[in-house]
Amino acid sequence: MDIKKLQTLVVDALEDVKGQDIAVFDTVHLTSLFDRIAIVSGTSNRQTKALAASVRDKVKEAGGEIIGMEGEDTGEWVLVDLGDMIVHIMQAPIRAYYRLEEIWGDKPVKLGAAKRAPKKAAGDEPKKVSGHLAASKANVEATPVIEKKAPAKKAAATTAAKKAPAKKAVASKAVGKTVKVAPTKTETAAVKALKALPEKKVRAPRAAKPAADAAPAKTVIKRIKKVEE
Repeated sequence: MDIKKLQTLVVDALEDVKGQDIAVFDTVHLTSLFDRIAIVSGTSNRQTKALAASVRDKVKEAGGEIIGMEGEDTGEWVLVDLGDMIVHIMQAPIRAYYRLEEIWGDKPVKLGAAKRAPKKAAGDEPKKVSGHLAASKANVEATPVIEKKAPAKKAAATTAAKKAPAKKAVASKAVGKTVKVAPTKTETAAVKALKALPEKKVRAPRAAKPAADAAPAKTVIKRIKKVEE
């Protein structure tokens, strides 16, 4: 089997069981025993065993050869020998302790081929919707309008300011009213005394005396002629 195809199968099998920190290195320049080495971390004994089983099954289905498997009993470090490629499945503390990357990690291999997105089937493509149909348009969610409420202090001040003119109006009305005050006892007694007094007789005005320089009045005597019988 082609080495590129083999490493792609291994990476896919590890990703299917959610292996962590997958790394593949080229070891052709370091040893003639194998061309690739893969290192992956598992969170538990069960996961490391599941990762090893996934690699074994995928390679067998593709027609590859499984040379051997070691470490399945404990599950802390499981090694899968595929001939041209060695897969180390380790728990995180074991991997940090042995540091295999420092020994074999001179030439890391890019995993772009294994991480390519799967092609969409012909029936999976969404159907195009015509824009002129109102029923086919997506419903737009109405955004709620939040009314801003005035603070309580400002509201109280405005209400007090509105009530102030009413008080002034009441005061102005009170000023315009005439208040009747009852007369005192002394005033009533004085009024009665004035009414009891007799009325004074009014004398006629005296005729004015003629002045000394004034000329005496002339008396006109008319003579009457006797008619003869």
